Amino acid sequence: MRAFKAILLLVVLGFAGLVGYAYLGDLTPEPAPQSRVIPVPGAGDGN
Repeated sequence: MRAFKAILLLVVLGFAGLVGYAYLGDLTPEPAPQSRVIPVPGAGDGN
């Protein structure tokens, strides 16, 4: 019974930690401009 309580406590603490990390963890990437030239075959380049 004591092992069951210990496992249950670890599960509850793990869940609480996961919820706290989801709310407090700042995982948003820094915005950076991105641009690429994509050649399109047969579109012509104006020449």
